[in-house]
Amino acid sequence: MDTKIGSIDTCKPTTGDVGSPPSNAVATIQDSAPTTATSLDSSEATLGRHLARRLVQAGVTDIFSVPGDFNLTLLDHLIAEPELNNIGCCNELNAGYAADGYARSRGVGACVVTFTVGGLSVLNAIAGAYSENLPVICIVGGPNSNDFGTNRILHHTIGLPDFSQELRCFQTVTCYQAVVNNLEDAHEQIDKAISTALKESKPVYISISCNLAATPHPTFARDPVPFALTPRMSNKMGLEAAVEATLEFLNKAVKPVMVGGPKLRVAKASDAFVELADASGYPLAVMPSAKGFVPENHPHFIGTYWGAVSTPFCSEIVESADAYIFAGPIFNDYSSVGYSLLLKKEKAIIVHPDRVVVANGPTFGCVLMSDFFRELAKRVKRNETAYENYHRIFVPEGKPLKCKPREPLRVNAMFQHIQKMLSSETAVIAETGDSWFNCQKLKLPKGCGYEFQMQYGSIGWSVGATLGYAQASPEKRVLSFIGDGSFQVTAQDISTMIRNGQKTIIFLINNGGYTIEVEIHDGPYNVIKNWNYTGLVDAIHNGEGKCWTTKVRYEEELVEAIKTATLEKKDSLCFIEVIVHKDDTSKELLEWGSRVAAANGRPPNPQ
Repeated sequence: MDTKIGSIDTCKPTTGDVGSPPSNAVATIQDSAPTTATSLDSSEATLGRHLARRLVQAGVTDIFSVPGDFNLTLLDHLIAEPELNNIGCCNELNAGYAADGYARSRGVGACVVTFTVGGLSVLNAIAGAYSENLPVICIVGGPNSNDFGTNRILHHTIGLPDFSQELRCFQTVTCYQAVVNNLEDAHEQIDKAISTALKESKPVYISISCNLAATPHPTFARDPVPFALTPRMSNKMGLEAAVEATLEFLNKAVKPVMVGGPKLRVAKASDAFVELADASGYPLAVMPSAKGFVPENHPHFIGTYWGAVSTPFCSEIVESADAYIFAGPIFNDYSSVGYSLLLKKEKAIIVHPDRVVVANGPTFGCVLMSDFFRELAKRVKRNETAYENYHRIFVPEGKPLKCKPREPLRVNAMFQHIQKMLSSETAVIAETGDSWFNCQKLKLPKGCGYEFQMQYGSIGWSVGATLGYAQASPEKRVLSFIGDGSFQVTAQDISTMIRNGQKTIIFLINNGGYTIEVEIHDGPYNVIKNWNYTGLVDAIHNGEGKCWTTKVRYEEELVEAIKTATLEKKDSLCFIEVIVHKDDTSKELLEWGSRVAAANGRPPNPQ
């Protein structure tokens, strides 16, 4: 389903107003200046300390870093800020993934690396954060300010006197770039970068010359002026016109439905979307990458709409509807199951964060999603027909066969036990792979967090993201589901989790290879060297900190391991390696993989 629109009106902010930034974590940013920040002594009024105070004011209390000679002095001055904690990571990629996970919970995250050799290493994680609309502040310790404009060649570069290679790379995956190589405009550049990240909900890049971080300057001595972010506001006439056109369309429909998409997060419209569901009586579904954005205990929630691999009876209701509202959707080849969704543009109301498209016809720009849903909720005619149809055809899912004693554990049996672990005090992190499909079927209790990276789909993301999310949400116990192939990419930062006293439970699902790739296109390259994963984590633990590991092959061993992790070892990092058959996959992955393979394998169009 193609939802691209030719020309789009963008909302222009009104001037003079102070609004809330694009995340709940920084909504009170004006009142969140660090308590220690009055005026600093001249020796403490450095660029590095100013940056630290600005990060704290934005909502960042932990930075994820890898030291390098260009950022060492900067790190000294960042950690001198009492309210800023440094989390040293094993590599830059994981530091970026951790900032991504942190931003998902806190609303903003930050990582600190060194010039080029570190910057290009973290680049992949920043690209992923960009794809997911996450405000991640990527800070790089840059070259000495005296080296700019000279013909010198520096280490950590590709051997050319041009220092712009890193900047040019970041320009494609960040919404703002600041290269700070003089003190006169450092204050303005840093403020512009951080405020742009919050306003646009995208990553930004800040390079700080290594010889400037420790340098005092009068502009850094005083309390920084609180961020005042101008809010975007709907055009009243456009909003009214969009609501009128939508009401006319919906009120003619016999069985309309609602489907939440991933851009509900950046639009901060989840509550408004639920208000519309309450008022309309429509069935409420989510796209896979929006799982967790709406409460699954809602009386009209019907599950995940994912085409042929949807929650049972969900796709039948959505695709048979004569009108559907999609809130912030992304229709890519993965979410559309190889472009196989049975949807028609003429039946769709597509609600983007700042515009509404009605039935593949008129587009109403400068209309914010949350405003649109709230206005629509006030006037929509209640219609429960589609939900009644769902209720009529719904048959509860059967439970998988119980494993016999000493029978090899099956994944479908495993997730029956995982379901019982979920509560408002837990959060689920699902790695790219079959964990997408198995975790998607979990029924989330109210308040249970849920995160995965579907648009970018970078294997190994979950290790760093688990580190960051758990650091941002110490009140929740994170349950992380990682395949063995993905784990081999980023395993090192289990070390950082242990070092920082995190209490995550990691389920390492060992099926001997890249199973998701097998189901798309098999080959010998999908088989990996098996590791003794629990032995590896024990070696990383090395007797320092709290960590417990176990290896399970049977259902009864899994039950015992979960009991130990949740009761006896609730204050420890727990690593449970689950051995399953290499061909033990969810039925959804089998279906999805064959359809994605068909999409990938389409022959070239005739010339």
